[in-house]
Amino acid sequence: MFDETFDVIVIGAGHAGCEAASAAARLGAETALVTINLDLIGQMSCNPAVGGIAKGHVVREIDAIGGIMGRVIDRTGIQFRLLNRSRGPAVQSPRAQADRSLYRTEMRRVLEATPVLHLRQGVVTELIVENKRVIGIQMQDSRRFGAQAVVVATGTFLNGMIHAGRETFSAGRAGEPASIELAESLKRLGFPVGRLKTGTPPRLDGRSIDWGAFEPQPADERPVPFSFATEKIDQDQIQCHIGYTSERLHQTIRDNLHQSPLYSGKIKGVGPRYCPSIEDKVVKFADKDRHQLFLEPEGRNTNEVYLNGFSTSLPSALQVELLRMIDGFESVQIIRPGYAIEYDFVDPRELRPTMETTRLNGLFLAGQINGTTGYEEAACQGLMAGINAAFLTQGRKPFILQRDEAYIGVLTDDLIRHGVDEPYRLFTSRAEARLMLRHDNADARLAPKGHEIGLVGSTDWERFNAKRDRIARLRNALDATRLKRSSREYASISQVLGADLGDSISLSQLAMRQGVKPDLVQRLLPKDVCGDVRIEDLETALADALYSGYIEKQKLATERINHHDSLKVPDGFQFATIGGLSNEMLERLERAKPSNFAQVRTIPGLTPAAVSSVLVHLTANSGGVRS
Repeated sequence: MFDETFDVIVIGAGHAGCEAASAAARLGAETALVTINLDLIGQMSCNPAVGGIAKGHVVREIDAIGGIMGRVIDRTGIQFRLLNRSRGPAVQSPRAQADRSLYRTEMRRVLEATPVLHLRQGVVTELIVENKRVIGIQMQDSRRFGAQAVVVATGTFLNGMIHAGRETFSAGRAGEPASIELAESLKRLGFPVGRLKTGTPPRLDGRSIDWGAFEPQPADERPVPFSFATEKIDQDQIQCHIGYTSERLHQTIRDNLHQSPLYSGKIKGVGPRYCPSIEDKVVKFADKDRHQLFLEPEGRNTNEVYLNGFSTSLPSALQVELLRMIDGFESVQIIRPGYAIEYDFVDPRELRPTMETTRLNGLFLAGQINGTTGYEEAACQGLMAGINAAFLTQGRKPFILQRDEAYIGVLTDDLIRHGVDEPYRLFTSRAEARLMLRHDNADARLAPKGHEIGLVGSTDWERFNAKRDRIARLRNALDATRLKRSSREYASISQVLGADLGDSISLSQLAMRQGVKPDLVQRLLPKDVCGDVRIEDLETALADALYSGYIEKQKLATERINHHDSLKVPDGFQFATIGGLSNEMLERLERAKPSNFAQVRTIPGLTPAAVSSVLVHLTANSGGVRS
């Protein structure tokens, strides 16, 4: 019946598919990774970068469990930066610019080196189903592959349609065919399918850019790796640059909105709120006279430059005209024009927390097919799907992460409980327990789980335990070491901070003072401890101390919120009367029209801060009224 039979088949070799296939195979399942073009495994279809706000947390969580994205970007990154460095540790997040070509090459090398992982090229046209269980796939070239579990990770390829000005054509991404038959197969099986849209900016010829007109954006002097196994980033770092649009450019876009498929009505899919096209920015933020742009090289050995912030589906000739209105782009040449792409997605409320569908046993969905956007969001879904697909074939207990354990748990829970009404992306504000879910402690939270299931090997486990022991010793030293008024350092530190520190103060307490940096604390540690201190370990120990009190309060607040579900929202209540709610939160509340607080809590996309604000207001004005 089948030409080949595997335990697990993964359809699609983007970021979700790569993690799914790697995890399933490394857990011992005979796995096939099937993709349209094996030369484009791990292709970065849009921005050549990994990480960012909350996304960097996710990559570190993937690595802590035993995934591969962090290691690959550490080996192929060309600029590393820790975002939000001036803010609290909980919202700091690593980001790295990648060499697009090297990333793809390294990802394929890693996969090809994985035992029992088999690469197959071809177009999948249909899922083969028997008794409400998926048992294999049908290929366009007539091959049939059997499996006990199938992971669909097709990205934007399902019924993909590219829009560029007045031109519209079928494609999964530029230069590659869409997956039309597989999309139709899912519909025939009864899956509720919607339509979303995303876009990409033009790629520019760096030789045609006047780089002196743009503001340099250097890499960090001390790069923060993504993988806990990476001791140091050794490769040289490059500079990116920052530029801005102009009012003249904005007016030209307004005059040509009729040429945009987004505004002419040709595009029906909903686009990403947090990564809008330049047309959207000009229309929706009419009060702004300029928008920031980032010039990001696609690699070390190419002249191609990614123009982050200028996603567009306007005609290519107009794209050139617009860009040449920007200082430094007077003679710019476009290598690849920007475009928009519409694609099918399946309502993620069809999923179990394992990423398996409720409609068909053995079928798992991961990535943009579930309505998400972003490489990192896709990769973590792929990891969860690959683990659970392998476990299904082995009769093992499902692997599930809760909201208070990981951002991966937040994403999974958001998707399966609320679904999506626009492309979903992660933010730190989506996590109620975000003070506990820092990027630096992802291994403390998740490495034991990764080791237990079999993805974290003995070398990484030993490394983790050594780090855990070092941090424990540091915590003890920080609590035990006290700076006394009579000590030589006391006076100078008190003067710098402009405050009296009392008769004595522990280093843990001192570190909570504004203006105290980890390197200062490091110098004050006892000599027998200081020689063994790694700055990243110290930063983690200090962050644990800083947030310990807040975390306890947060746990109490979460319990308090969950005990007010029956609190009534008055008919016709105006949420705009609640101070501190953003326009987006107001829009979601007014659209949902909740009648009680339980419904408020389950509104898709409503942040914990917004939920808390509504509760405070309802409690203060309810007089104890319950529904």
